[in-house]
Order: sequence, then C-alpha cells, then structure tokens
Amino acid sequence: MTSQPQQKNTGLIVLAVVLIVALIGAVVFLAIRNKEKDDDIKAMEEMAAFEKEQLQDEYETLAMQFDGYNMNISNDSLADLLSKEQQRVRDLLEELRVTKATDARRISELKKELATVREVMKGYVAQIDSLNKQNQILAAENQQVKQQYNEVSEQARGLREERDQLTEVVTRASMMEVINFSYKGLNNRGREKKHIRNITTLEFDYAIQKNITVTPGIKTIYLQIRQPNGEVLVKNSSDTFEFEGKQIPFSIEKEFEYTGELLSDVMYWTVEEVLEEGTYNADFFIDGNLCGSFMFEMKK
Repeated sequence: MTSQPQQKNTGLIVLAVVLIVALIGAVVFLAIRNKEKDDDIKAMEEMAAFEKEQLQDEYETLAMQFDGYNMNISNDSLADLLSKEQQRVRDLLEELRVTKATDARRISELKKELATVREVMKGYVAQIDSLNKQNQILAAENQQVKQQYNEVSEQARGLREERDQLTEVVTRASMMEVINFSYKGLNNRGREKKHIRNITTLEFDYAIQKNITVTPGIKTIYLQIRQPNGEVLVKNSSDTFEFEGKQIPFSIEKEFEYTGELLSDVMYWTVEEVLEEGTYNADFFIDGNLCGSFMFEMKK
C-alpha cells in the first residue's frame, strides 16, 4: 500500500509535466503566430512594391504618350498646356521613385493624381484629334484650291501664249521685208569687178516687199555692212540708230516713200578703206526692225 508522501510527489510531477507541456505548446503557438505575421508582412511589402512598380510603369507610359502627342501639335497654346502636364507627370514620376512602397497613403494619392492627369490628357487628345481633322480638311481644301489655281494659271499661261503669238503674227505682218538682194563691186568707171583691188564702189540692189498692213509714208532704211572680222563699215562714228533699245552703227541710210506696194531701190558705198577678203553681211533695218539679212563674198 502506497504511502501518502509518495502520492503527493507523483501529483507534483504530473502537474509539472502538464505545465511544461503547456508552456512548450504556448511557445510553439507564439512562434507559429509570429512566423505567420512575418509572412503576412512580407507578402504585404511585396504587394506594395509590386503596386508601386506598376504605378511607376503607368507614369512612364503616360510620359511617353505626351512625347508622342507633342510631336504632332501645331497649335502653340495647346502645345504649351500639354508641355505643362507632361512636366507634371515627370515631377510625379520622380516623387513616386523616391516614395517608399510602404507609404500606402502617398501611393494612393499618386494613383489619384495619375487618374486626374489621364482625364486631362483625354481632353487634350480630343482637342488634338479635332485639330488634326480640321488640318486634314484644310489641307484637302488647300490642295483643291492649289489645283484650281494651277489650272487657272495654266489657262492664263495658254491665253498669254496665244496673245503673244497673235501679237507676234500682227507685228510680223506689219513689218517690212527686204527681198531680191544682190551685190556688185564697181570700178571707177562703173564697171563690175570681182577682185577687191579693182573695186571703188559697192552697189547693193534690193526690193521692199509689198505689205498693205504697213502705214504708208516717208521711211528711213539703214544698211549695216559687216566685214569678215565683224566690224561695221562706217564713215563717221556718230552714224548710229536705235535698235532694241541700243544705239548701233550703220553704213548707209536712205529715206524713201512707201505706199505698201513692191519697191525696188539701190544703195552705194564708196570704198575709202582697205577691204578684207572673205564673207560680208548686209543687214537692213526699217522702223527699228531687222528686215533682211544677206551675205556676199569679196575676193582679192
């Protein structure tokens, strides 16, 4: 039969064991709870970091969109407003980068700021689209106007050309023409000679074509004799007349009365200089117009 002291010791031992087991259980329970709490905190931090990263990506995307729209804006006022919003996005992006992911309040505020900027941007985008459509319409209208202007200009150019052609025809029709040109070299007895050494007078026979469109009256005809070297035979350096706005030399001048009918005439040049061998030119001018140009040969 167990004694009372032994029973009491056994009870104390059991109680101690129970207390120890309970203490161990409490420690294990607290350790598990702390681990779960640490896991939750870590998960929340990871989530906050992920949300911050996403928000940062959205800000960067929005900043690039502003860059794209800025390149297509010709309206200075709208471009200025868009530039200010773009700078605002850059400032908010920079603030987001330095904001801790655990600062939930500021992260939330930056989300709201992003939403506000997006709404503002929608308004600008609508204005940009409207301006682009208007510009497209204006460009199409300008192209149409330009095409019409080119067509009208082309018609006007054609009319000018027709007018100029008609003017030229009328001018040519009213010009006198020298025809039937012939040259003779004469000696001092009036006989025709072929060689320069025997020639004392140059005879130029010609006719003025019939032209009833020319106003009749007293006219002056100028003959310009050009030597093979290009120099004009002249008696006096003051012997000049106006042609195409310039004073040019003449060799012989002669007045005649023109009635519109065919007129034959003759001019003479007294040789007082040493003539060169070669090809000479005889150019006739009447009323400021070149009316005939001919060539003749002189031999030694």
